[in-house]
Amino acid sequence: MDYKADFPIFQVHPDLVYLDNAATTHKPKTVVDAIQHFYTQENATINRGLYPLGAHASRKYQAVRKQVAEFLNAASAQEIVFTSGTTDSINLVAQSFVLPKLNAGDEVLVTAMEHHANLIPWQQACQQSGAKLKIAPILDDGTLDLAAFEALLSPNTRFISVVHISNTLGTINPIEKVIKLAKSQKHPIPILIDAAQSAAHYDLNVQQLDCDFLVFSGHKVYGPTGVGVLYAKTEHLETMQPIRFGGDIIERVTYEQAAFAKAPRRFEAGTPNVAGIIGLGVALDYIKSLDQKVVHMHLNNLKDLATQALQTIDDIVLVGTAKNKSAILSFNLRDVHPHDVASFLGAENIAIRAGHHCTQPLMDAWGFPGTVRASFAVYNTEKDINKLVETLVEVQAFFK
Repeated sequence: MDYKADFPIFQVHPDLVYLDNAATTHKPKTVVDAIQHFYTQENATINRGLYPLGAHASRKYQAVRKQVAEFLNAASAQEIVFTSGTTDSINLVAQSFVLPKLNAGDEVLVTAMEHHANLIPWQQACQQSGAKLKIAPILDDGTLDLAAFEALLSPNTRFISVVHISNTLGTINPIEKVIKLAKSQKHPIPILIDAAQSAAHYDLNVQQLDCDFLVFSGHKVYGPTGVGVLYAKTEHLETMQPIRFGGDIIERVTYEQAAFAKAPRRFEAGTPNVAGIIGLGVALDYIKSLDQKVVHMHLNNLKDLATQALQTIDDIVLVGTAKNKSAILSFNLRDVHPHDVASFLGAENIAIRAGHHCTQPLMDAWGFPGTVRASFAVYNTEKDINKLVETLVEVQAFFK
């Protein structure tokens, strides 16, 4: 199937080789049309207007909440909070759920491959409380050291946050095993799963996983920017207080105090990104319309083809070679800075990422200034890989 036909940007830029999908994905025409339709024919804010447009917008907005709950197999739509993205979702959990429970001597556990968005919020919460942030190491191939992870669990561990798929290495973490370890402790440890890189192409059943929190962004699941999802178990949402105030999050307010609405409403202060939420719903419809078995085969094939092709180039060093990987490949061309490689590729209309990928401590630990990263989505093809490899050979010749 020619998935590119679903995405308008490839009609405008037919020669574009877009390999930066771990950063953001392009949007199918259905998503673009839905957002345009809302702004041109249905625009209104929600939960306030007692007129037809306002009521219609409110219904569509809440329908997407139910749709996301079904997408994740949450127990209730009330376990879905809309945010501005993965980063916003993690910060909400860190400040509203974790920080109030932390004391000096407590511990929060993350892994060495976390994106800054799943590192800094915990770093800050620990600094604010006197708790300790512990880092589970990874093996030389980029695999999580599960034995070391288990050894770091202690009676003082209050929270765990783990990425499902590394945005830098492509490693797919064994989150089922990690969650089981968290839940098998004498006092079960709450755990958050960062699904920013997995939500688009992997089944996420939060009830089956038994995770406490799960987060992802709209713009990485073929939806719009500025929209994110936080799934949280009802029992946790009921204990959490808002960290942003104003707007429509109250039941009653006086000049002296405020009583807040029940979750999820209490966490969605201000006028939300209604058009973006509607676009997210259409993006999830697009994902559901795809044959996921075919998509997985397609992406695995691209990953394998690209890996084999890159290994034919002298001086290419693959970074992150875990057996269980997604279609994210990091590499370096020996003695050439990643930014120089990316600039050369960019001049040939190949969109690729270079740098530390918001995993700077990981790059520091491995002694790299950064890597070049190629990340694939449904619309990528073998032709894209061929163009990448041909141009990398030119890059190698140029810098030699």
